[in-house]
Amino acid sequence: MYLHLLYFAVLLLNYNPTAASCGCQLNRNEQCNNNFEDNNKYTAKSNEGFLNKNGDNTLNLDNMVLIKKSTFIMGTNEPVFEVDGEGPARNITLNSFYLDKYEVSNQDFETFIKNTGYVTEAEKFGDSFVFDLLLPAEDLEGYKDVRAVQAPWWVKVPGVSWRTPDGIDSNLNGKLNHPVVHVSWNDAKNYCEYYGKRLPSEAEWEKGCRGGLKQKLYPWGNKLNPKEKHWANIWQGTFPKNNTIDDGYLSTAPVNSFPPNNYGLYNMAGNVWEWTSDSWSESPTLRVKKGGSYLCHKSYCWRYRCAARSHNTADSSAGNLGFRCAKDASPNDDQ
Repeated sequence: MYLHLLYFAVLLLNYNPTAASCGCQLNRNEQCNNNFEDNNKYTAKSNEGFLNKNGDNTLNLDNMVLIKKSTFIMGTNEPVFEVDGEGPARNITLNSFYLDKYEVSNQDFETFIKNTGYVTEAEKFGDSFVFDLLLPAEDLEGYKDVRAVQAPWWVKVPGVSWRTPDGIDSNLNGKLNHPVVHVSWNDAKNYCEYYGKRLPSEAEWEKGCRGGLKQKLYPWGNKLNPKEKHWANIWQGTFPKNNTIDDGYLSTAPVNSFPPNNYGLYNMAGNVWEWTSDSWSESPTLRVKKGGSYLCHKSYCWRYRCAARSHNTADSSAGNLGFRCAKDASPNDDQ
């Protein structure tokens, strides 16, 4: 315990709490330099009946992990972002449940779209947020009026959706096994329900992240790069202008990248933020997300810790926001 406290204290000595506005709580209604009107507004009617469309939506547990009923310590008594409600540490007992081994991939989501004809909220609104270093340098001047005021590295790009994750001229070539992005909480919920699943609660997600370890920072322990290897897709270098890409990825990584935790779950830290079912501070318009993303760095957004949390509105989408699904376990599953 004392070694853990000493290690955490050393980390905090190098942390600058004033540099915490990374834009990870960027919402669809975020103020940009020029607040233009959305051309297409989302309506629930646009997807009415999609659950009844043809296609194989048989529940498949092959790529899910059974996490059995137990009590674990959720949260932390050593919060980095107190305003986020990371603490206190408390005992939480959960019934058995299943959690996807991997984040939902582009290929998974493409199959869902083909089966249902579902239209995402980013497609209906007509735009989504893209990190500026992923856009062609020659195009950046044209986007100067649609950058988020509080996080100018986020650009609200017309025409961007899950099909064009890194800008309107991008595509899914070579990225079918990467996590789907530019999906809202509503989109993620509908996807999971189509396959007889649901979004995990925040407590379920955090229990999965911890992988049976007690009060460790990351899914694998307290050291960021044990054995001098990268264990997650996060930012290296100086955020937001210089990413040395030491882990091999500027944006998303394949959903089976990096070692899994003790539960066999991949990318529970970094890569993309993941939606949970929970509301933020009892607000029905804000939903909790967990895990951090490829844009997180200790100096700016040290939220790839298991206890860390953030939020977005349920209709928000961005190039670093995805999800995985969960499912209740049956009594027979515990046998």
